[in-house]
Amino acid sequence: MTVNDIQTILKAQVLCAGEGLDSQVHTACGSDMMSDVLAFVKDQSVLLTGLVNSQVVRTAEMMDMVCIVFVRGKCPDQEILALAQQRGIAVLTTPYRMFTACGKLYEAGLRGGCASDE
Repeated sequence: MTVNDIQTILKAQVLCAGEGLDSQVHTACGSDMMSDVLAFVKDQSVLLTGLVNSQVVRTAEMMDMVCIVFVRGKCPDQEILALAQQRGIAVLTTPYRMFTACGKLYEAGLRGGCASDE
């Protein structure tokens, strides 16, 4: 699946293209706790979150994520978007709540990005 596919599935708006919307996404993780993302996520993932601060971008960068999706229509400020662009991370916003957004991606074939999901 690509970031472009995620945009379509989640009816999302692209706020920052990062390294491109054709980047491959292998797994997904939905969390507002960046400590959980750091502890449990593996592989290149898309991060779905309602937390809007620069730590989200820094966490995504540390975990080699290619995309962040802010749920519930949340929009980060320009500082966060600039940081994501510098790091090559695409940023989207979707009107869906986290549960619904994760479910739609799962239904489309994307699986969890946690070591315990194997």
